[in-house]
Amino acid sequence: MTSKRAAGTDERLASTGRLTQWLRRPEAGAAGGLIATIIIFALLPGASNLYSLQGSMTFLTLAAELGIIATAAALLIIAGEFDLSVGSMVGFAGVVIGLTVKYWGLPLWGGIACAFAVAILTGYVNGLIVVKTRLPSFIVTLASLYILRGLSIGITRAVTGRTQIPYILDGAPDPATAGLFNGHLFTGFFHWMGTQGWIATRTDGIPFVVGIPMSIVWWLGLTALAGYVLTQTKYGNWIFATGGDLNAARNVGVPVDRVKIALFIYTACAATLLATIQVMEAGSADTTRGLLKEFEAIIAAVIGGVLLTGGYGTVYGVLFGALIFGLVQMGIFYTGIDTDWFKVFLGIVILMAVLVNNYIRLKALGRGGGK
Repeated sequence: MTSKRAAGTDERLASTGRLTQWLRRPEAGAAGGLIATIIIFALLPGASNLYSLQGSMTFLTLAAELGIIATAAALLIIAGEFDLSVGSMVGFAGVVIGLTVKYWGLPLWGGIACAFAVAILTGYVNGLIVVKTRLPSFIVTLASLYILRGLSIGITRAVTGRTQIPYILDGAPDPATAGLFNGHLFTGFFHWMGTQGWIATRTDGIPFVVGIPMSIVWWLGLTALAGYVLTQTKYGNWIFATGGDLNAARNVGVPVDRVKIALFIYTACAATLLATIQVMEAGSADTTRGLLKEFEAIIAAVIGGVLLTGGYGTVYGVLFGALIFGLVQMGIFYTGIDTDWFKVFLGIVILMAVLVNNYIRLKALGRGGGK
């Protein structure tokens, strides 16, 4: 029997089909999972409401709020580290905005600037401790999780006597800053569609969906920027190298310590951006905000094809993962499924995503199926 190798054909030089090329991409499993999720909910009762403009904008907003921090978390995971403090950072940043604006008399933009300054300092300290002590980032940021949550509750109670700071935007003469985080794009176009009868409107003629929320705009913008940096710049190569083989990266001159510290700062700033959006939307701060968001961010990254071992992944897969999360959360609500089962369903989705992503990657690399 004549083998291909005997016939002079080297398998390493064989052309790769487009399907195989696509399956080798980290986001392939997440894209397939998103399509499957869309189809599943389309077949259930209530799909017409879920996929209406109002329903779609709702789950896109949920996906955006998760995607903002999940994108940052994914870059850090690709670099081989974790940040479990992002959820607590969301709550703490909101408290900083509330206290500085409501009790210290700073303008809204000043309170937001203070929150980002705190985030930069927190991210720097987390990263510095990790790179200097070589302790697992899981342990270091777990400590930060408790510290930040405790500070949020302790400081807020000491100043206000409660765990919430209401009416932050009352009397704040800075609508431009608030609109930057809680405004809408294309409001005129959506109003025109309402007058044409193309989208649903209230009795006063105002559309139920007045425009594209800024949270979605921030999410897509940050995803596009992170995707460009990761795939088109030297810094992106440094991120992959840092998570792939730390010693090899150091040997070729990659500034791994600076890369890690910068990414810890980015995750803290992403959490602060989410906190700012939430404060602008609700007009208040709450010490419990961001609870478990650190795990949801990791979930979205894992569903999106990011390996927890580092060195592999893409932010576009994380976008799909955040969409799956938002779609499942709102899909369960619209289809009438008992929401008590949401976390059970989410856990199953996580497990299936990991198994599917691993299977697809091994098959694409020609190592699947076993013996």
